[in-house]
Formats: sequence, C-alpha cells, structure tokens
Amino acid sequence: MSKISVACIVLNDKKEIFIAKRNPVGDMGDRWEFPGGKIEYGESDKVSIIREMQEEFGVDVIVHEKITEGSFFHKEKKVSLHAYRVEFLADGIKTPFKLTEHSDYKWVDIEEIKNLNFVDSDLSIYDDVKKYIQNL
Repeated sequence: MSKISVACIVLNDKKEIFIAKRNPVGDMGDRWEFPGGKIEYGESDKVSIIREMQEEFGVDVIVHEKITEGSFFHKEKKVSLHAYRVEFLADGIKTPFKLTEHSDYKWVDIEEIKNLNFVDSDLSIYDDVKKYIQNL
C-alpha cells in the first residue's frame, strides 16, 4: 500500500523558499528537504501540514493551493508526495523556530537547491516547484 506524505513549499515575499536540514540520523540524515511529513490516519493533507509545521517548527501556517504531486519508492514501498504552497505566520528570523526534527533551516533561491545535499524524494518534484515559483 502506498504511503502519503506532504511537502510544504513555503515562500517569502522575495520568492525565496524555506528548506530545513534533517537531523543527522536515519536514511536521509543531514540532508536538506522541503519540510513536511507523513499523513496520519484520518487526516487531510491540510490538517497534516498544519500539525507537522507546529510539531517540527512550532509555527502556525496557512495552507494554500496544491502545487504538484509525485511518487517515489522508499524501502520498496511506493510513497505519494503532495506539495502545497504554505504561508508561515512568522519568518523564523526575528524569533527562531524551535527545531525538533531538523538541525538547521534557511530561506534560499530555488536555484540554490541544486547545489545542496537535498533528499531524492523532494528532488523528484523540484522541476514542478521551480516552474510554479517562476510563474508567480
């Protein structure tokens, strides 16, 4: 059975995208990613995103439109990845976010992602996210 995950594409007014660096444990440890996580039983994508951002960064968010979706295999299981545009109600600069699953975060130009050690699953939707940002 396919698992479903959500990725949050958070943009600021400069069209910079928010990315986070995973803690240095597990298969994808110490790599950059679009924040997000697994959808729990009975949750909608929107509810999952709101919960994940509160758990992982301590920030309230507004979930906007779906940007794209893709899929990948993790440990021989198919995973669907749904990406949404999300708005943070704080920028994490004046008052830093509290990190629970990540060691760092930053705002970057979409082009910078190509130069980072980014998780493969999120790279599978990179082109669609880039097109979306360029068309804003």
